[in-house]
Amino acid sequence: MKLQFQASLRLLLLASSLTLSLAGCLAAQNSTAPPSSTATPTPPPAATVPAISYSAVHVGGPYIAMTFDDGPSEKLTPELLDLLAKHHIRATFFVIGKNVVEHPGILQRAVREGHEIGNHSWSHPAFGKMSDGRVRAELQKTDDAIRAAIGTGPVIMRPPYGSITARQKKWINAEFGYRTILWDVDPLDWKRPGPSVVTSRIVKETRPGSIILSHDIHAGTIKAMPETFDRLEAKGFKFVTVSELIAMGKPMTPRETGSEGPTPLSSPGVSPVVMPPLTPTPAPTTP
Repeated sequence: MKLQFQASLRLLLLASSLTLSLAGCLAAQNSTAPPSSTATPTPPPAATVPAISYSAVHVGGPYIAMTFDDGPSEKLTPELLDLLAKHHIRATFFVIGKNVVEHPGILQRAVREGHEIGNHSWSHPAFGKMSDGRVRAELQKTDDAIRAAIGTGPVIMRPPYGSITARQKKWINAEFGYRTILWDVDPLDWKRPGPSVVTSRIVKETRPGSIILSHDIHAGTIKAMPETFDRLEAKGFKFVTVSELIAMGKPMTPRETGSEGPTPLSSPGVSPVVMPPLTPTPAPTTP
């Protein structure tokens, strides 16, 4: 009897050991099993593609950019720089290459005082009607002139008359690194409507993120600026350069069709700008 009992006890212990080993294997197998095929993986965040063209910028504060085209003018641009310094305003100048060569010192002063310089072509033609080779030459000559004057090249460009195609924007950005800068506020100051009209139009149309078009080659525009600056400041606007404004840009919630407000901000095609007649003049007189 004693031998039978010992044999039965050994069999019982062996069975228990086998049961525990099997349970351990099953537990290990379950712990390494892949997740259920019904689980939805988290997609990677979508890459943000920087815009290459702007007519305004969606910002979170009262920031705007004043821009002045077609200079530098030997007499008027220094007057404007005095006004900007008095108001502690930084602006952006889109310059004509031929004028840069004639007045490099004015450009140097503008940069010393914190203003931004952009390329506005060599001779103010309509890019949208030109071959790529001619557009490239206009931009390159002006880029070279700006670099010779101030030691660095521009990172932004404004096409004369706002005339440019979507395809041109792409290759210009690829070759020169330029962003194309248009505008959402145009006082039509090149038509010389008078300083008070220029001021009224700018103040009425400006909103946060606006890029304001004007020209530092017209005396009436310069005369309009003191009141323009005063009234914009009174409305709480703060002035920055175009590149500073772009750097402040925030994602924009899509609006419903028909809603009011500025168009955002990448301008995909030819700007809907009214082009003035191309009449010969001693200096450029158009946007």
